[in-house]
Amino acid sequence: MKIISWNVNGVRAVIGKGLLDFIHSADADVICLQETKAQPDQLTHIEWPSAYQCYWNAAVKKGYSGTGILTRQKPVKVWDGLDIPEHDQEGRVQNVEFESFILVNVYTPNAQHALARLDYRLAWDAAFRQHVVKLQKIKPVMFCGDLNVAHKEIDLARPKENVKNPGFSPEERASFSQLVDAGFIDTFREFESGGGHYSWWSYRAGARARNVGWRIDYCCISPDLRARLQSAFILPEVTGSDHCPVGVTIQ
Repeated sequence: MKIISWNVNGVRAVIGKGLLDFIHSADADVICLQETKAQPDQLTHIEWPSAYQCYWNAAVKKGYSGTGILTRQKPVKVWDGLDIPEHDQEGRVQNVEFESFILVNVYTPNAQHALARLDYRLAWDAAFRQHVVKLQKIKPVMFCGDLNVAHKEIDLARPKENVKNPGFSPEERASFSQLVDAGFIDTFREFESGGGHYSWWSYRAGARARNVGWRIDYCCISPDLRARLQSAFILPEVTGSDHCPVGVTIQ
């Protein structure tokens, strides 16, 4: 089973940059999209590949945030959010139950410039952590998406310059450590221990061409899924967004 996650930074914009071609060529069983920036009725005219069922969770605020899941495998159940009204206004979480595991598509809030939204971000992190731990009591869990944090220095090109910036503040990194310590595995690091592997690049100063990036997109799994994990990958050659797709294959 191949699962891909991609922050598309506007699904309607990326349609014009080859998204449908990518979906066809990727041949994934499930594709999780983040930052879709669209209401479901704005996507009905698009000819999504017929092999997939499409599910959308839009923000209340139009043109903002949002997530989507395309799946070839019929789910047992699909539902949105963390079941916390305060945190479920921005379309940031989708839950899909399959026969043997639960997949969570997540787009974590950004702490914003000068860490203006850090307190909310940390509260959201705590709620998300409780959510996936609770789901883990039902079935093994995989969560994929833009977690908006580079966990360790190896996960971004310029750690010293970004210590107090959103996505690499000590508080956000510690919060992500708590999530991992709650019983989840960062799949990419099961296969790759080196640096230089990123999933997001600023549009400024040719950062992507120079590979001055951050690894802030993840696929994490419950330990019960580790024996089924065959690969974890990043696809930096896929353009169309400031992020690139990441993914895993499991048996």
